[in-house]
Amino acid sequence: MTTPSDLLTHAQALSGQLIDWRRNIHMHPELSFQEQRTAKLVVDELTKMGMEVQSGVGKTGVVGLLGEGRPVVAIRADMDALPIDEQNDVPYRSQTPGVMHACGHDAHTAILLGVARLLSTMPDRPAGQVRLLFQPSEENTDEENKSGAVRMIEDGALEGVDAVIALHVASDLPSKRIMIADGYASANEDSFEVWLRGTGGHGAYPHQAVDPTFILAQVLNAIHGIRARRIDPAKAAVISIGAIHAGTATNVIPSEVYLSGTMRSFEDAVRQQLRDELARVLEITRVFGGDFELKLRPGYPSLYNDPDVARLVRISVRDLVGAQALLEPEPMMGAEDFSYMTRKAPGAMLMLGAKKDDLDRPHHTPIFDIDESAMPLGVAILADVACRLLRQKSELSAA
Repeated sequence: MTTPSDLLTHAQALSGQLIDWRRNIHMHPELSFQEQRTAKLVVDELTKMGMEVQSGVGKTGVVGLLGEGRPVVAIRADMDALPIDEQNDVPYRSQTPGVMHACGHDAHTAILLGVARLLSTMPDRPAGQVRLLFQPSEENTDEENKSGAVRMIEDGALEGVDAVIALHVASDLPSKRIMIADGYASANEDSFEVWLRGTGGHGAYPHQAVDPTFILAQVLNAIHGIRARRIDPAKAAVISIGAIHAGTATNVIPSEVYLSGTMRSFEDAVRQQLRDELARVLEITRVFGGDFELKLRPGYPSLYNDPDVARLVRISVRDLVGAQALLEPEPMMGAEDFSYMTRKAPGAMLMLGAKKDDLDRPHHTPIFDIDESAMPLGVAILADVACRLLRQKSELSAA
């Protein structure tokens, strides 16, 4: 029987291929829903492995089918890059000006190809189907505000799936260390835009105007008071203003002030409360004789790691590399559209430590990069957890 140690050995033997795949993708990054070249690379590689392949899923996504019947375990990797001009001086630097894999999706895609290679050659792979989901557009949404995960779900990629797993490389965690949380692992995200409207006027005669900049001062206090005075202090919530624009001259009171920001939470009830409270505090504008317009753009829901799936990940890590590789979990207020998939089937996302060097290389920055030697461990974990889930689901259905 293939052991976790065997899987890790085989994954480490793929190290050179994983790096080649990752660097190929890194050098040719593609923005959300434009991942044509990356999708073709994935299709070509899966086809070489003798796998049934579906392309054009969720616009530019790819699904690889390994095995058949039930249970069905899905593994997801995202493929899109970001509109960032890379500053790293490396041989595999982006060749597309203004576009860069600054969040590790190139590594995610390479790792899932490695999982496909490992499982397709595994002589005693458990019964059932492994569904490999190469997803477009995690970083952005389309004209209907739908991300790649939503589009793939709409195209049936998760139909019949019993469990779904994924990983995300983390450039700030020690290489080859693993972090996984039970329960909430990332946040609900909503963005908003607000226009505060007055009448404007001459700066020398403020009494003849309805000054939206004065109204802004009251609104800002009220917005920041939502977290402090309206939300249960035991509940996680964030509301932040990211942009304020007003006026064009020193002696002119503007007629309008624009502001925008973001709201984060874990629980859906808190998410709705943040929305309601924001709309309510903006009524202050009318008390001072002005008016407002609010546009709310719903973002990704919170990611909930199923505790049983997360437990299997921790067991796998202990068996592969020992308990010392596990880091204490820390829920994050960032957003991740894998959450749509975990609302369709029990699932979990693990964080794969991949800090490259002593330099701070945050995600979504021009100097982001990872330690590529961490990728084989990611391959082994995903492959091993998929096998454990197949066995577990088969035993449950037979019971």
